[in-house]
Amino acid sequence: MENPVIIFGANYLGRAAKEIFERNGNVVYCFLDDNKSLHSTEIDNVSVLGSTDDDGYLKLIGKKCEAFVAIDDNKLRKNIVKMIQEVRHVQPVNAIHPSAILASSASVGHGNFIDVGTSVGAGAEIANQCLINANVVIGAEAKVADHVQIGAGSIINAGVVIEEEAFIGSGVIIVSGITIGKGARVGAGSVVVSAVKAGETVFGNPAQKINA
Repeated sequence: MENPVIIFGANYLGRAAKEIFERNGNVVYCFLDDNKSLHSTEIDNVSVLGSTDDDGYLKLIGKKCEAFVAIDDNKLRKNIVKMIQEVRHVQPVNAIHPSAILASSASVGHGNFIDVGTSVGAGAEIANQCLINANVVIGAEAKVADHVQIGAGSIINAGVVIEEEAFIGSGVIIVSGITIGKGARVGAGSVVVSAVKAGETVFGNPAQKINA
């Protein structure tokens, strides 16, 4: 990637993404964030220049700059990604830490955050706009759909399917072949040994449904 990167989101995730891009030899042009109190400040020597809808900077995307969306709120993240796709006709780039290990037969879509020490096995599929934190293991032929978040240190074993917008907490173990339904939530430290339905929240060892 030759062009500088504009990071949407001047937060912990944006800061981590900046670190990844710079470790990969990429230049971070600026941050954009809707929190006006951050405007004209710097984060690790990179300026917060404006809001996420600032056309003066948006017009650079796809020509002189790339874009990365560092926002963990799925609704807001999806809106910004949609805007980038429809207005600038490009896809956000991936932020993949150089220490992450991706099998040559694994596939990775667009706009994903893959942090330090993560391992992605043979034939695994990671779709788009996923947030995969430090030291996650994604086993062979596992499938991770759009807008999934996986907490640090989680182990997603072979053949697991994680559907769109699911949230997996830190230190979770999901045994082989399990499906986690759309929008489901798995609490930190849980061991998942049976399927989780769409929209369910589970927690514990073994993980059990929690009623809201």
